[in-house]
Amino acid sequence: MKKNVIKYVLSFVLAAVLVFFAFRSVNWTEFWNGLKETRWGYIVLFLIFSVLALVFREERWRSIIKPIDPEVQRLRVWDSINVGNLVNVVLPGAGEFVRCGYVSGKNMSYDKALGTIVCERVCDFVAVFLMFAGALAAGWGKWGSFFVEQIWSPAAGRMSFSLWWIVGGVLLVLAAFFWAVFHWQHSNKFCGKVAGVLKGFGAGFAALGKMENKWLFLLQTVAIWVMYVLMSWAVLKALPAVAHLNMADALFISAVGNIASVVPVPGGIGAYHYMIALTLQALYGASWDMGILYATMCHEIHALLIIVLGLISYVGITTRRKQA
Repeated sequence: MKKNVIKYVLSFVLAAVLVFFAFRSVNWTEFWNGLKETRWGYIVLFLIFSVLALVFREERWRSIIKPIDPEVQRLRVWDSINVGNLVNVVLPGAGEFVRCGYVSGKNMSYDKALGTIVCERVCDFVAVFLMFAGALAAGWGKWGSFFVEQIWSPAAGRMSFSLWWIVGGVLLVLAAFFWAVFHWQHSNKFCGKVAGVLKGFGAGFAALGKMENKWLFLLQTVAIWVMYVLMSWAVLKALPAVAHLNMADALFISAVGNIASVVPVPGGIGAYHYMIALTLQALYGASWDMGILYATMCHEIHALLIIVLGLISYVGITTRRKQA
């Protein structure tokens, strides 16, 4: 419990520091002038693309779950995702465990549900990597130097020889732990329980290989990330100062935003704003104020949508449970 409290306190502190650095140089007069010039019709498109991304995500997760629980309902999966996203706004990462609890039932244990989510996250990681690689390949002349100087070099500079020793040591410890658990699962009560959880987790992850229509799963994954790119494009078109940027630019900006979202801060606050503003300023010559405005509109409008849908789903789940 204390470890979790420390983890979330540090997360909020990191978010506050990143927000400070992102917003400290903002000219608020230019920020508000840019906001007044916003084309709100494109913001409506942004919301439509956002909802579609959530719908495709619900359908994809349901595709993974169905081999384990063929009777799983769309509404149950939809509500679980929305409540999980709502929790993630405040406690990054905790929402994944929450939605496992809501979607699990008599046909699917909690550990199997968690396995399906890890499967999802692996697919998303591959999608982000391919999207970023595709964006770099398509516009290396425009984005290559920025990627090397602003993203790769700082990250590589932090990678030291000692870090790789630490990573290697952790992997060896985990390998030894897994071997011990399965070696003594029948003779040790603790190992038996842990082995049962790991098997359930593995069954959830393995559900991907048992899906009847794997091509549909692939199309759903592509559709999710196409919606994210369209969300970036819609906000670009909503702001006259950056409306000249095209779909390829939206692809790169979306990829940068997804990399920034890896930083463990509540809802991505701060990290996303800083990276997006830096990208628009360094690559496209936009002012820092315009970069912050773009990032704020993308992030906060989406967060508001997540909060509204999360509350609606939570009320729906609570109501159905009382009626049952």
